[in-house]
Amino acid sequence: MTLLSVLDILLVIVGGAGMIYQGLCIVMSLFAKPVRFPDAPMTNRYAVLISARNEENVIGNLIGSIRDQTYPSDLIDIWLVADNCTDNTADVAREAGAIVFPRSNDKLVGKGYALDYGLKAIWEQYADRDYEAFFVFDADNVLDVNYFREMNATFDNGAKASTSYRNSKNFGSNWISAGYGVWFLREAKFLNQARLTLNTSCAVSGTGFFIAADILKAAGGWKWHLLTEDIEFSAASIIDGVRISYCPTAVLYDEQPITFRDSWNQRFRWAKGFYQVFAHYAGGLVKGTLTN
Repeated sequence: MTLLSVLDILLVIVGGAGMIYQGLCIVMSLFAKPVRFPDAPMTNRYAVLISARNEENVIGNLIGSIRDQTYPSDLIDIWLVADNCTDNTADVAREAGAIVFPRSNDKLVGKGYALDYGLKAIWEQYADRDYEAFFVFDADNVLDVNYFREMNATFDNGAKASTSYRNSKNFGSNWISAGYGVWFLREAKFLNQARLTLNTSCAVSGTGFFIAADILKAAGGWKWHLLTEDIEFSAASIIDGVRISYCPTAVLYDEQPITFRDSWNQRFRWAKGFYQVFAHYAGGLVKGTLTN
């Protein structure tokens, strides 16, 4: 048997296993009763951490939607890292009620580095603030008014990290933004919902998630700095035995690209990031499947 034949057989096995898994997820999503976490006392204190670069036009909408939550606003602190900004993002965020950390660093570039900077600034300058978990959003997000109430129930149910339902702000702009919306619907309904039902780990996807404070403390900050830091965090957490939950009733609205060029550049970056994560974590993930 030639090497090419062996590779063909391996690809068929891996691809077939993936199709069977996806089919199982679809069946679970269509027929299993959705998991719903019971209401929890709204007493936990949370921090919101936002990395923003030149987002003066949208950051006020996000902060406003956080302030308008049905969850007590005095238990939610908003921290923004104005990362290499050249506009008025910092001023707009301050006026809206956020505490701002300006950052200027053209060597360590990327969302992961900005999040790490913000976390360590909070720990060093505001050590008396005892947060249960940190939420991460992008500057162009807007939250449903019950977002924190629903995520709080997930946290109180024992989740150390959880993603939420990522909806689209501009689904009807054109076929590109609509395609993103359908993709997120598939991710929510036929992956995360099924994984929640099967009691396996979900994956953090870009924005709209929380991580328990003790997890970040144990890591020494935000230590995930690859291009797709969200997928890197997910892979590292699974290897470390930290299960990522999903809250389908916590809805976040995210703005999607509307031009083919922007979509291409974004997906090219995602693809490169996926390969980076695979190179760094594939061994640990495979080992986990064989030992657990």
